Amino acid sequence: MEFKNLLVETEGGVATLTINSPRTMNALNSEVLGELECALYELNLDQSVKAVILTGAGEKAFVAGADIKEMAAKSSHEGHQFGLKGQRVMLLIEKMTKPVIAAVNGYALGGGLELALACDFIYASTKARLGFPEVTLGITPGFGGTQTLARIIGKSRANELIFTGKMITADKALAWGMVNEVYAPEELLFKVRETAAAIASVGPLAVSYAKDAIASGLNMSREDGFRYEASLFGVLFSTEDQKEGMGAFVEKRKAEFKGK
Repeated sequence: MEFKNLLVETEGGVATLTINSPRTMNALNSEVLGELECALYELNLDQSVKAVILTGAGEKAFVAGADIKEMAAKSSHEGHQFGLKGQRVMLLIEKMTKPVIAAVNGYALGGGLELALACDFIYASTKARLGFPEVTLGITPGFGGTQTLARIIGKSRANELIFTGKMITADKALAWGMVNEVYAPEELLFKVRETAAAIASVGPLAVSYAKDAIASGLNMSREDGFRYEASLFGVLFSTEDQKEGMGAFVEKRKAEFKGK
């Protein structure tokens, strides 16, 4: 499927999904959100794709936020529906069976930061600036930011960032645990692709089940999480990938996983 606002490239089991609207600093409007939903759904079904990189075109922005011009005229009902549309995209990323890595190359504000936080982890450029400026517009984050941020960096820091509407640097985001690594702008995509390639080289079912165990366990008691992990661990012993992975280790050769 071809998209007006997205670029999708796949190589070596890694798909790079680029939001390609640099004129608007890759702002999220209804059309872009709809395309993202379709593209992510397709990538999740594509068995050749083992990992996904999500980034924004140009050097200025990952995603500078939701489209304020589109939002300005919305009624209460329309605003509610727009929020739900954005949340569907965030939840789709979280529930994908393969890892999604955000490469934040510039501004990640509002809906853009919500998009990055929905990914499994974030690598950022030294030029990245992150924040939730919604309160300066008289609204709150609406694509899940109030729920996701506090779970990642804790209530107090989430309160500070959301209540003030201020931006923070990539280094502060790293210190707060929002991003995993910070690189020079010219290194960012290379480093993200290196990590994505490492993920693509291992057992895809194992990675998928690990993602499920971590995400699901956060909503369970630790004891229930242990039980859920053990059940997934057991299921993997019925797969061809487990036989191949352990057989390759014993035979001292490189495993060739098939996702079965």
